Amino acid sequence: MIKARIPAQNPDTANLSHYDKARASFSWEAAEKPFFPDGLDQCNIVRASIDRWADNPETRNHPALVFDSGNNRQTLTYGQLKDGSCQWARMLDACGFVKGDRLMVFMPACPETWFVMAACARTGVIFCPVFPTSTLHEVEVRVQGISPRGVLTTPDLAEKLPQADAAGFDVLFLRKGPAPGLFPNEVIAGDMAAKMPSDRAVSLFPRHTPLYMIFTSGATRPPKGIVHAHGDMAGIHQTAYWVLDLKPDTILWAEADPAWVTGTVYGAYAPWLHGITSVMAGDAFSAADRYHILEKNRVSVWYTTPRVLANLMAAGDDLPARYDLSALKHIATVGAPLVPDFIYWCRAHLKRTPHDSWWMTETGVACIANIPGLDIKPGSMGRPLPGMRAAILDEEGRPLPPLSIGELALGPGWPGMMAGIFSDPDRYGAYFSESGWFLTGDIALEDEQGYFYHHGRYDDLLKTADNKLIGPFEIEQLLCMHPAVAEAAVIAKGAHSGAGDAHLKAFILPAPGHIPSTRLSYEIKAFLKGNLAADLVVEEVEFIESLPRTLSGKLLRRVLRARELGLPGGESKNMKD
Repeated sequence: MIKARIPAQNPDTANLSHYDKARASFSWEAAEKPFFPDGLDQCNIVRASIDRWADNPETRNHPALVFDSGNNRQTLTYGQLKDGSCQWARMLDACGFVKGDRLMVFMPACPETWFVMAACARTGVIFCPVFPTSTLHEVEVRVQGISPRGVLTTPDLAEKLPQADAAGFDVLFLRKGPAPGLFPNEVIAGDMAAKMPSDRAVSLFPRHTPLYMIFTSGATRPPKGIVHAHGDMAGIHQTAYWVLDLKPDTILWAEADPAWVTGTVYGAYAPWLHGITSVMAGDAFSAADRYHILEKNRVSVWYTTPRVLANLMAAGDDLPARYDLSALKHIATVGAPLVPDFIYWCRAHLKRTPHDSWWMTETGVACIANIPGLDIKPGSMGRPLPGMRAAILDEEGRPLPPLSIGELALGPGWPGMMAGIFSDPDRYGAYFSESGWFLTGDIALEDEQGYFYHHGRYDDLLKTADNKLIGPFEIEQLLCMHPAVAEAAVIAKGAHSGAGDAHLKAFILPAPGHIPSTRLSYEIKAFLKGNLAADLVVEEVEFIESLPRTLSGKLLRRVLRARELGLPGGESKNMKD
C-alpha cells in the first residue's frame, strides 16, 4: 500500500461530496421508487430512459449518441433513437421474436448495435453481444451456450458462425447486404427495419425479467452467460451519477465495446437513463486518434482503462499538448488496477486525475470506486459506494480485520447484481457463501480508512487488449483439440498490470503415441496462435507426466505457479475442493 494521498478533485461540487453522510442515509429502496411508480413491479428500462427524453419536446432533439469513426461521424437525437429502436422492434415482432428469445449481436461498433439493444429491451428479447474479434472457437461456444433464435452480424463476420448450429437459427440478420448466401433465412436487417413503422409501445415486465446477457470466462469451467434484468436500472442510474459524476450537459465517452459489460452498462444504459450524450468510437485507433476524439467531441467524462493510459504514455509526453482537452472534467478507469505511475502521468499531461473503479460482469454496476469527492490513495480501488457492503473474508468465510488479505465479498441485494447464469442455477448458487455473502473471487485488502486494494484473482482470468476476459480453461480446451495433447494446464507468469500482455505457459500431458520434442512444442504454439487473440501468446510449453489435481479431479494451477516460483505448492493428492 502507498500512504500518499491525492486531494479530492471536487470536494464541494461532486455529485457524491458527503460520502460518510450518504453511506449513513442512502437506501436502494428510496433510489428505486422513481422507477416503479405507485409501487407496481412493472418496468422497462427503455420507458425510463430513451422514451422519457424522446417524448418530452424540450429534450427530444438532445443528442443521444455520437458515432465517431474516422471520417464517418453521425449524431442521433433521443427522438431518432426512439424512432429507430421502434422500427427495429417492429422488425423483431415481424420475424416472430417474443419475450425471452435470445438475439446474439456479433458486429463491429456501429449505431445499429444501439438500435437493436433498445429494440430488444422494448420487446423483452434478451440481447447478447459478442466481441467482433472473437475466434471461431469462442463464437461456437457462445452460440451453443445460448441457442439464439437469431444472430445479427455482418456478411464477413457471418463466416465465423458454426455452420451446423447456424442452420438452426430462425433468422440471420445482416446489418447490410449483399447477403453471402451461406445460411437459410438471411435478412438484410437495415433495409427491413427502415420499412417498419416508427412507433411501437414498450412492453412492461416484472423487474427480474432478463434484459441482456454477457459472457464472462471461468477458470475451470466453460464461459458463463451472466444474465441481467430490467430492474438493474436504479443501480445503473445511481452508480453512474456518483462514479462518473454526470451532469445534465455531460458528454460521456465510455471506451468499451458492448460485449464488455462496461460498454453496455455505462456506454448505453447509463447515458440513456440520465438523458445525456454518449460518444461511441468506431475502428481501432492510435493515441493521436484518441486525443482527436476527445477534442472533437468535447468529451467531458471519459471512462477508459489503465491499458489505454499506458498506451498514451508510450506515445509520448508532448502529444497531449497538441490538442484542446479543456472540456475534459473527469477521467475514470476500470478493468485493471490503476497503478500510481498512470495517475501521476495523467495529472501532469492531461491535467486531470484518473479515478479507479472496481466491479464485475456479475455485479452489473460499479461497487467500489474512487470518486471526485474523496481523496485518492494511489493504488487503491477506492471505497464502497453508498448502498454497498464490502468485506474481506478468510477461507472459512469469516470477515477479517483491516490490513488482512482475503477474498473480497459483497453484501447481496443491490439493483444490478446478476439475475442468474443462463441455464446453470447451480453455478449461480456457488457465488454465495453459507453466511450469505456474494463471493467475487478477487483477492483484496482493506485498510483502516475503508480503502480497498486489489491483489489478483483466485481463478487467474486473463484480459486481452480489447478487454475480453479469457479463462485458462478456454485456452486449455483449445490445447486439447490438438491431437498430441491429452491434458493441459495454462498459467500466467508475472502480474498482469493492464500495461502489458500476459506471459503464458502451458503444461502439456502428451497423448499416447506422441513424444515430447522441440518440434512438437513449436507445432502446439503455432496451433494456438491461429486460435487466440493476438496479445495472448503462449510463450512456453512444458511437457509433464501428470497434472496436479485434487481427489475429485479439480486442476490445481496454483501448484504449478508455486513450482515456477520455487515455492512449496503442497501435496495435491491430499487437497480438497
